[in-house]
Amino acid sequence: MKFRTLLFSASLIAILFNGLAITSTNAQTQDFLYGDQMPDAPELSARGKYKVGVQTVNLVNPNQVDILNSKEGKDPSYDRPITIEVWYPASVGADAKTVVYNEVMGTRGDSLRPLTPFTFKGRAYRDAKALKGNKFPLVVVSHGYVGSRFLMTYLTENLASKGYIVAAIDHTDSTFKDANAFQSTLLNRPKDIRFVINEMEKLGAKGSKNIIEGLVDANNTAIIGYSMGGYGVLNVGGAEYSAGLGQFFTGMTGGSSAISVNTAGNAEYEKMADSRIKAIVAFAPWGMERGVWDAEGLKGLKTPTFFVAGSQDDISGYEKGIKAIYEGAVNADRYLLTYKNARHNVAPNPPPAEALAPGLHIDEYYRYAEPSWDQRKINNINQHFVAAFIGKHLKNQDNAQFLDVQENSNEKDWTGFKPRSSTGMELLHATPTN
Repeated sequence: MKFRTLLFSASLIAILFNGLAITSTNAQTQDFLYGDQMPDAPELSARGKYKVGVQTVNLVNPNQVDILNSKEGKDPSYDRPITIEVWYPASVGADAKTVVYNEVMGTRGDSLRPLTPFTFKGRAYRDAKALKGNKFPLVVVSHGYVGSRFLMTYLTENLASKGYIVAAIDHTDSTFKDANAFQSTLLNRPKDIRFVINEMEKLGAKGSKNIIEGLVDANNTAIIGYSMGGYGVLNVGGAEYSAGLGQFFTGMTGGSSAISVNTAGNAEYEKMADSRIKAIVAFAPWGMERGVWDAEGLKGLKTPTFFVAGSQDDISGYEKGIKAIYEGAVNADRYLLTYKNARHNVAPNPPPAEALAPGLHIDEYYRYAEPSWDQRKINNINQHFVAAFIGKHLKNQDNAQFLDVQENSNEKDWTGFKPRSSTGMELLHATPTN
């Protein structure tokens, strides 16, 4: 009996020691940057073999509907500015310095949450020379409302290191710095995404004189969206908006029907189908609970799609929101990764240090953080599954072992996860009915 007690005590001490060792390691890692691997990070979250360059590109989409100035059903036009950040495989000298990103917290026009500048370090190199010789698949990323092109650098840098050209959009009227009336976001999300895909193909073509000239394989494109970005990428991928959304939009804009081009039954929408898009990742897509889609509209989504959700999402909804989209997209090969007890923030970087300052509105912290999860762990898991999913569809990688796991992560360790680390998740998979 004493021997058994000693064995148990020794085992308990070992477990406690290992736990303390991990905690100590994390505490001593003073140079942790967004996207770095935690000790329990899954296999495919590791950075790839490429160094990463990053550049800022300012674009203009001419002759767009100026919905914020629409009156009595008449839509003026304007040249719509769009800024993107582009990450790419790079050739980097030994003396090069990694990037520092300039970001803000808060929301323009909100007196309770004024704009607060802050910076954070990345693992990319500003305007570094691109690595020539190969073309790389394209990934376009769309942030939430409000947000910015820097909201998911843990993922954008990581994907570029694995051999993708990644473009993250600053959606005009929808960023921290320039937040404006919601009708602009409703109208422009899919339009911006389509425009950036086309512009990235031009920037990557021979003769463009851009850093990424000759490197973009736009015929192998993935689109990734978070929240309102998810609303946008699903529509671009084939999920037509409902007639109900069209009516709502007309009402809120005093008569504009500009959004009808993206609604069900519109011949123009059918013409915009884009065969270059091979995969979609939708983090917490917004809209289903508000009638943005119906059963017929969701049938149009035929592109392979990976959904990510929190089971307690109180922004997009879960059972009648994200999961309902997953269940209704009957013509797509699709997955749904659910973080149990998570709410809406299943996609952003962790909270910056500035969000921890006393006296701030708690929403500055909850712009990024999850109440029941370590955001760094969520980031690592997202890196793992996004790499597995788009690698399958854009690079023909055999990633079945990472994607075709048992539904309940608590039953046994998911493939690619360290022992005891894959708890609190569910992964569903459904194939097209037709």
